[in-house]
Amino acid sequence: MLKKSRSAASATCTLTFFLPTTALDGAVSVVGSFNDWTPGLHPLRRRSNGTASTSVTVPAGETVRFRYLGEQGRWFDDADADEITADGSVVHA
Repeated sequence: MLKKSRSAASATCTLTFFLPTTALDGAVSVVGSFNDWTPGLHPLRRRSNGTASTSVTVPAGETVRFRYLGEQGRWFDDADADEITADGSVVHA
């Protein structure tokens, strides 16, 4: 799942990536154009509300490509992304 929070004052957009903990099978991180596709830089952390999440801040208007990476190298996309391509999920910040 994905939430966008835009800040007009700073011309940025905070993207919060989250999944229900029941959907997790081990550690999951989000990788994408915002972190040079580096695994482990943005791990989803378990929250008390039954989700696991992480956030990144990018310039407003930027197109962000990303995927989730689970254990054993399992890649998956986000159904809430603006679009899903052969290269992964896309969101327009």
